[in-house]
Amino acid sequence: MEFKAAIFDLDGVIVDTVPLHFKAWKRMFNDYGKEFDFDAYKQKVDGIPRIDGCRAILTDLSEEKITEASDKKQGYYMQYLREDGVKVYDTTVSLIQEFLTSGIHTAVVSSSKNLHLILEKTGLTDKFEVKLSGSDITKGKPDPQIFLMAAEKLNIAPEESVVFEDATLGVEGAKRANMHCVGIDRTNRPDLFKKADIIVKDLGEIELIRLQSLFS
Repeated sequence: MEFKAAIFDLDGVIVDTVPLHFKAWKRMFNDYGKEFDFDAYKQKVDGIPRIDGCRAILTDLSEEKITEASDKKQGYYMQYLREDGVKVYDTTVSLIQEFLTSGIHTAVVSSSKNLHLILEKTGLTDKFEVKLSGSDITKGKPDPQIFLMAAEKLNIAPEESVVFEDATLGVEGAKRANMHCVGIDRTNRPDLFKKADIIVKDLGEIELIRLQSLFS
């Protein structure tokens, strides 16, 4: 078995949209009288489809109201995106480029339906052979569906892939897909990444040889 494919989550791994998402979630939940902090963000809504995040917190609302809340969160997020812009993690982009140079296949996945917009805004669209967003899936993380779809579209066995994730539910989904996983702990909470094969604070710490050793 060898390392053939790298599958990157988008938010928090390639781009720093986490502050925008958290601010939008917090504002929306406050509209409904719900307290919401960063721990709740990381454990209950980060990395999953927006509608599921709403359901996780707004447990007393009807599905109609859940949809309304989801749309409201998206509106706030788009407002902050326009106002604040998007920061790219240069160390991640450097690693992606190293993979491309080495013949490693690349995919980007996100539970968000904003994936293509973000890639276009950051000029990163051409870095990935496969791009899957929330529009392409029927099950959110920790279900492995999006990772398995990426491997299938790359024509690579799941066992030949490494997933790069910054969310607990994403790490769990990657492991359910029988893939190796690098957890990116940007908030100094290694307890959230116990299931990852490797934990780093930034992808600048990762070397290709270290990833290849996972397959030996």
